[in-house]
Amino acid sequence: MVGIGMLGSGFIGDQYVDGLQDVRNATLVANYSRSMARAVEFAAKWSGPWGTIPAQYDDVEALCADPAVELVIIALPNEAHVEAVRLAAKHGKGVICTKPLARTGAEAREILDIVAESGIWSAYAECSVFSPNVVKAYEMVAAGGIGDLLTMRAREGHSGPHAPHFWDAETAGGGALLDMGCHTIESARHFFGKANPITEVWAWGATLVHGDKTTGEDTAVAMLKFAGGQMATVESSWIEKGGMQLRHEFVGSAGRLVTDSSATPVWGFIQNPVGYLVEKSDAETGWVYPVPEEARAYGFSQQFRHFVTAFEAGATPNETFEDGYIVNCVLDACYRSMASGVWEPVRT
Repeated sequence: MVGIGMLGSGFIGDQYVDGLQDVRNATLVANYSRSMARAVEFAAKWSGPWGTIPAQYDDVEALCADPAVELVIIALPNEAHVEAVRLAAKHGKGVICTKPLARTGAEAREILDIVAESGIWSAYAECSVFSPNVVKAYEMVAAGGIGDLLTMRAREGHSGPHAPHFWDAETAGGGALLDMGCHTIESARHFFGKANPITEVWAWGATLVHGDKTTGEDTAVAMLKFAGGQMATVESSWIEKGGMQLRHEFVGSAGRLVTDSSATPVWGFIQNPVGYLVEKSDAETGWVYPVPEEARAYGFSQQFRHFVTAFEAGATPNETFEDGYIVNCVLDACYRSMASGVWEPVRT
């Protein structure tokens, strides 16, 4: 049984702990928040199949030093990732880091160096490739169902972040493209093959709606050219009302496939609020489209089952910090293209 320490008590921390409830070989032994009161509140809410969470902390290093913690999950704002990895490594703990791995390729390289020097086990928490519908599409593509995969179009959108730190582009490292494009860029690498690198990109981004909140882009489009000649187009948005949009479209020489992680079998018109419906729903009444079992629909349960099992075996996970580093390098090229208006090479 692997002892898990959770760093963070925000929205993604909630989603991660919900997903961890499906992992039979893991137990949540400690959690951290900047406020002890918030840490205690979080622990009370998530005393699940493992019973009461034994330890709460308001200091990251104290959690990492806890002997009951074997594997640290980083669910913190982007700017805190490097130091959190450093502290986990200092105490010899395995570490799983949420996306994006870092704010820039240089910062992600710093994380890679920390891991290499310490020898700790690590994994990059990119849930999109673990989402059940995406997994099924991948199996069908791998089986040759649509022939040679030629293009991919993916989009992730909602009406904007739920926490203030996302809007601070200077501290967070970017806007919608960094926040959401990291998912779809890694999806593209997953489907076209990680040995088939993205060589150059073209990107556009603008602040169309939320100029009162951020200097970062709230809308972006990027085109990714692969060494093998394939093309992926990814769209990222913080301006779309009505809940999450999570869609992939794959075109091959012998067919096409579509996935929609935000599609739901439950929908209707309600006049009275019923509580939480779905991430970024934007409305409590009227026509509503709740997504049952979000943590499973979005791949959180599946990714943590895979990661914990790999950690126990000392095996390399399917999503590594090297993957996160490459995604950051692709994003760097996208931001250079936004500024230059031309295709930019990916530098790793």
